[in-house]
This record gives sequence, structure tokens and C-alpha cells, in this order.
Amino acid sequence: MVAGETDTTLVVVTGLSGGGRSTVARALENVGFYVVDNLPQALLLEMAELAVKAGGAARRTAMVLDVRSRAFSTDLAEAIRELKERGYAPRVVFVDADDEVLIRRFESVRRSHPLQGEGRLADGIAVERGLLEEAREQADVIIDTSHLNVNQLRRRIEELFGGEDARKLRVTVISFGFKYGLPPDADFVLDARFLPNPYWVPELREHTGREEAVSAYVLGQEGADAFVSSYADLVGATTAGFEREGKRYLTVAVGCTGGKHRSVAIAEELAARLRRAGLAANAQHRDLGRE
Repeated sequence: MVAGETDTTLVVVTGLSGGGRSTVARALENVGFYVVDNLPQALLLEMAELAVKAGGAARRTAMVLDVRSRAFSTDLAEAIRELKERGYAPRVVFVDADDEVLIRRFESVRRSHPLQGEGRLADGIAVERGLLEEAREQADVIIDTSHLNVNQLRRRIEELFGGEDARKLRVTVISFGFKYGLPPDADFVLDARFLPNPYWVPELREHTGREEAVSAYVLGQEGADAFVSSYADLVGATTAGFEREGKRYLTVAVGCTGGKHRSVAIAEELAARLRRAGLAANAQHRDLGRE
């Protein structure tokens, strides 16, 4: 059996300890994946072969890789390369988060980091980042869970892998506030701060870009329509090329100052236009509600 000729979907989930791998695994199970958790790296290729031969319930298989031994972590990138060289097309999901967030998560459950040894939590996280650096570079989609709760992360996975069109390029348009930092998983970053800020309009200040009044104000400004149209055309023009290169997930980040008004309205409108153009697109709002 030639791997590339099957309809088996293989997903490899990895990333930083505390980043949300377990939540991703449960979400994949919810959308019909056969999930193998904490799979040793040495069994990655064997598990892929078994999934392809089994078919049926294993037609959609996810393999979650842990970092419980240094030998496993060191060889992870090579294992993914070997899968691809054998004709498989694994979709690699990498979960990440800011160091401070990871530390808080470990402290909240009173756990030590698996790689910290006699050092601090921060030391273990630094070691793990180094070991997973190359695997992160090979990821098809990187999910920064720093500002996502469990339900938001679950919804993101369901959007990426839940539909029948999961093999198509999927576009996530995410709004954010520049004062909270850039989304590290963004493929394109758009700056909506050239538009007047509804924050300075008293009757709009407490509302968000998801509401009609704010959306109409933002999209009615000079240059707003051309801005959205230009980026919709850009994404549309690159879609076929990304799909040819095997990319399945595209993240377009739209930023304004706080991530409440302009970026939210623009993200919603851009996602809507992409859907009308036939793309699988959705809008998410990273910093909405943080103010």
C-alpha cells in the first residue's frame, strides 16, 4: 500500500508541556479521530503504517507526542521528516504559549516540568523549547494558547479538523490588540490602526466590532473597503499556491490598538468575504474582552 494513495488523515500533535496537547487530543476525539496519546517517537512510523492498513475507524488518526525523554525530543523532527519521505502527509499541530503562562499553569496544578531536573520551571521550559525548535519549524499550524481557554482551543481544533473539507486550505482571521503583542502563529499581519478609532466616539466606546453600529462606523471610513478588498484578493491569489505546497492552515491577523473595535470589525468582514469567495474561513478575536 502506498501511503500517498490512501484517504487516511494523519495528524501529529506536539508542542510545549502545558501548552494544551491534552485538550487538543480530546477535541480531535470529539470530531472522530482515533487518538494515540503519549506515543513514543520510535513508534511514530509504525503507527502511521497501521493506521493506513486498518482504514475504517483509523482512517483519521492523531498521534500525540510527549517529551518525557530527551532521546524522544531530539529525534522528533527527524521522525516527522521520515514520515513525509515515506509518502505520508502528516499534518503537524504545534501548541505553544508564553513562558509566563506556562509557569502559571504548572504552578496552578503544583507540577514540576518534566525537563527541569533540579532547576526552576523556567529552566525546564527553556530546555524544551530548544529541543522542539526544529519540530516547531516543521509545523503546519502553530496554535498559541496563551490567551485561549479550554473551550476556545477546542473550538479552534474542531474548526480545523471537524468538517468534510478538512483537506482544503482553512483560513483563520484573528483580531488582536497590538498592545498585547503580535500573534506568533500569524502568516499575514494587517494593521487597521490607520482607521479612526471608535474608542473616541462616546456612544461606541463600550461596544465592540461585532456589533452593527461599530462595524458600520469602521467599514464606512475612507479606505476601509479598499483595505479589506485588497487583502481578500491577496489571500485568494495565494490560496492555490499554498495548497500546492501542502499548506492547509493560513492565519491572517488583523490588529488595532486594543483588539476591541477596528480589528474585530475588519476581521469579521474579511472572513465573510473569503467565505463568499468559496474559502473555508472563520473569524476569531484573541483580545476581545481583555480591556
